[in-house]
Order: sequence, then structure tokens, then C-alpha cells
Amino acid sequence: MIKDKVVIITGASSGIGASTAMLLASKGAKLVLGARREDKLQQIVNKIKENGGKVIYQVTDVVNPDDNKALVEAAKNEFGKVDVIFLNAGLMPSSEIDKLKTDEWNRTVDVNIKGVLNGIAAILPTFKEQNGGHIITTSSVAGLKPYPGVGVYGATKHAVRDLMEVLRMESAQENSNIRTATIYPAAIHTELLDTITDPQAAKAMQANYDKYQIGPDRVANVVAFAIDQPEDTNVSEFTVGPTNQPW
Repeated sequence: MIKDKVVIITGASSGIGASTAMLLASKGAKLVLGARREDKLQQIVNKIKENGGKVIYQVTDVVNPDDNKALVEAAKNEFGKVDVIFLNAGLMPSSEIDKLKTDEWNRTVDVNIKGVLNGIAAILPTFKEQNGGHIITTSSVAGLKPYPGVGVYGATKHAVRDLMEVLRMESAQENSNIRTATIYPAAIHTELLDTITDPQAAKAMQANYDKYQIGPDRVANVVAFAIDQPEDTNVSEFTVGPTNQPW
């Protein structure tokens, strides 16, 4: 059941995060939204509240461990518990490795790997105290197999895949009743392409997305499906993409 579950979402100001927030709110979840852009968060919160939903937000940079902890505390203070955390924030500044965009590499690692680790570190004590909870992450099809032009991005998403599977195994060994799910989106219409600064890479990626992309609501449906499973059932991995996308 999704109704009355308390769900934290990072990267909630647009794309997959925003679509998931709207969908879960319509199903009766209590939402706690985190992202860096307060104006965007406020717009989503206003829409949810207009439809009778329960939601709060907090400006959050997932790279900052204290921001992650504060987001969890805000959820507990407002709603008394946390049932689900959806670690969705991410960057995709794609370029060929020999372009040596090292500043972008470091930022991608900070958000896509450390941001997930910071979220896990912030929520695990609460989930262990509650003897239950659900951690969901957004990886990528680039976390399943290599693609030229997205080497560093893909490496971060491979890392998320491994991390989440180990977390699932360790949680099962400890009988902590913590569920995990990792989502591997393909061409989904989000703002990820806006983070690509290399003109050639941006042009090629945009052409692919223009041909294949589907809406972020499709991923939101999968998040809702995972959450809606019985507490004794863990669905670990989902690849989500356009039916006609061959790669």
C-alpha cells in the first residue's frame, strides 16, 4: 500500500523526481521533497497541496551530508517516520574521456555516487531503528553496459548498481527488513541533457532522445509499483525505456 507512506525524494524539482512526487501524492503518500532549486520545489508543492496532498520540501544538495541528514529529520519531525527514500538526484555531463573534463568528472562522482551514499548514511539509522524501510535509486542503462561518450557517467551508475545489490544482501542477512530497488532508465525526457557541455556529445545525445524518449511518468509508475509490493517482497531491478529503443 502506498497510502499514508512517508516518502523522501531527492532530485525532486523536475523530471523523474517531480513526476514521482505527483503520482505518489495522488495515491495518498506523504511527500518530503529535496532539491537545490527552491522555486521549482515550491511550484510542485503548491500543485500537490492544491489537490489535497500532504507534502513539505527542503532545499537539499545531496553532495552535502548534513543536507541529507536534515532532509530525513524534516520528514520525521513532520510525519513521525520515513517509509521510503528515493535517491534520484543525478547528473549526466557526457563527453569522450580524452576530452579530460575533469571538473565535470568530479562533480558527477560527487552527485551520482557520493550523493547516493550520503542519502543511505542519512536514512539507515532510522530504518534500522524502525526495523524496516525502502531505499530506491535511479541508476541508468549506462549502469548495465558501456556506451561510448558516457564513460564517467556510466562508471558512476555501475557503482550505484553494485552498491544497491550489496545493500540488499546485507540487509537480508541482518533481517533488518530494508527493501531496495534500482531503476535503470533509458531515454527518458528529463533535464539530464542540459548538463552536457560538450557540443558534439550534446548534439548526438539530443538526436537520440528526440527519436526515442518517453516521459518521466513512465519511471514514476515503476517506483510506485516497487513501493506497492507487500513488505515481504523485494523487487530489486527495473530497466525502463522506450519500446522502440534498440540500445
